[in-house]
Amino acid sequence: MTAPARAAPRLRRPLAGGGRQVFEYKALVYRRVWRGSVFSTFLSPVLFLAAMGVGLGSFVDHGSAIASLGGVSYAAFLAPGLLAAQGMQTAASESTWAIMGGFVWDRTFHGMYATPVTVAGIIAGHLAWVTARLTLVATAFFVVMLAFGFVVSPFGVLGIGASVLTGLAFAAPITAFAAGQKNDQAFNVIFRFFITPLFLFSGTFFPIEQLPLIIRPIAWLTPTWHGVALARGLSLGSLDPIGALVHLAVLAAYIVAGTAWALIAFRRALSK
Repeated sequence: MTAPARAAPRLRRPLAGGGRQVFEYKALVYRRVWRGSVFSTFLSPVLFLAAMGVGLGSFVDHGSAIASLGGVSYAAFLAPGLLAAQGMQTAASESTWAIMGGFVWDRTFHGMYATPVTVAGIIAGHLAWVTARLTLVATAFFVVMLAFGFVVSPFGVLGIGASVLTGLAFAAPITAFAAGQKNDQAFNVIFRFFITPLFLFSGTFFPIEQLPLIIRPIAWLTPTWHGVALARGLSLGSLDPIGALVHLAVLAAYIVAGTAWALIAFRRALSK
């Protein structure tokens, strides 16, 4: 009698296999379209800081409002807030239409999943690419801040990291949300009712102490305020260690929770 044939062993994918390949794919795509992002990456900070920091700031600095800014110029107060807010906006753009397109329009993620690339690998590669984009944008913004003389403390360079963390705190949950969308109508809602209000009312342009008392706790819960406060404290040299740890903990919590949600959302979307 012949020995019974053995069943073929099941192939097991590594936990985050393919993350590097996903990152490389996104980098190759960006090589073809990078010219379209030159304005938003390099010229937009110059125009925004010149208009708001120098133009509007000249009026604020000659009024009584400067006392509420801790005695620094409005430009020095505004610039690090814009640095963190820029991370939020960049991350939201990178994690909406691009994610839905990968599931609905060109089904890139389905193609990736048909290879040894895992769900965790897809998410890891995407978030790694978002991190690279955020670092590029934040570095360009910080260089403009230096050129204008808006950085007070040598620790201000760490604001680049604060901007990246702020962006990732949005990128992870928005990526999870986008994975379940069949059209892009919800993205307009996100930008209109979440990203824009957070940009305006999370301490970027004025201290949140000037907000109505009932609204302040809402601002304290947002990753935008923590990112803005962290970047501003580093740039002005006014950040205490306890406050820094609180800001970092909140941003990390958003990133971890968003990534966990993204793993569930991607598995559900790729199993259909």
